[in-house]
Amino acid sequence: MLIDFVPDGDLYPFESRWFDSSVGRVHYIDEGTGPTILFCHGAPAWSFLYRHIVRSLRDRYRCVAVDHLGFGLSERPAGFGYTIAEHTGVLGELIDHLRLDGFIVMGQDWGGPIGLGAATARADRVRGIVLGNTVFWPIDAWANRAFSSVMSSRPMQRRILEQNFLVERVLLAELGRTLTPAEADHYRAVQPTPEARRGLAATPNQIRAARPLLDDLAHAVPTHLGHKPTLAVWGMKDMVFRPTACLPRIRAAFTDLEVVELPHARHFIQEHAPDEIATAIAKRFP
Repeated sequence: MLIDFVPDGDLYPFESRWFDSSVGRVHYIDEGTGPTILFCHGAPAWSFLYRHIVRSLRDRYRCVAVDHLGFGLSERPAGFGYTIAEHTGVLGELIDHLRLDGFIVMGQDWGGPIGLGAATARADRVRGIVLGNTVFWPIDAWANRAFSSVMSSRPMQRRILEQNFLVERVLLAELGRTLTPAEADHYRAVQPTPEARRGLAATPNQIRAARPLLDDLAHAVPTHLGHKPTLAVWGMKDMVFRPTACLPRIRAAFTDLEVVELPHARHFIQEHAPDEIATAIAKRFP
């Protein structure tokens, strides 16, 4: 299943590109020239989340932003499980297809473990890392695991599929005053039907089900990537990945780390503080 939606060229002024992975057709953008930055989104977003940052950086960098399968304009393939491990594998295929070398990977929310998972297997080709409000270790906080359990229940799965709950009541509830109506509609338009939302509905369970993968990453990231130049851009008002819990783990994992606090940003930092993030990336990776 592909999504029949064409983004507004004023809001998303990028050329859509496509990659036929081993399991489904992946949508991505590839803008600008220079050092490559690979942008990885989480749930329930898509590459639209990075639009301001890409516009700010594409005059100096090659900006590649992907839509994971089940999100954005990418395919919803039959038989795909939408696990973090599967998303990681598909992202790795795209990295190899584009022959990315000396690239910087940025991940936020689930984009963190997906991007880092693909990067650890290609550590010799990674120049640097940008992390924003994400984790690469098992998620044990009671609130996160309770959210996973509730959202995976039959009644909430029905609301996610039939009422687009995660977009309407999570993403847009946080960003409602930040976005224009047209921007909000771009988040809705790529999840138009219950069938299109199957990948989105699978993500809450991954907080618990992806524990083996996250446990592996907790060891692999410091081992294979811990020496890479790293930037953490952190929304200090995020209630999902709280800075007091997450930043010490990140500081312990990377030997060459710079932290930029975004004092007024919540979880979706790319919407709250895009200019600050773009400036921090340009400064960290000139």
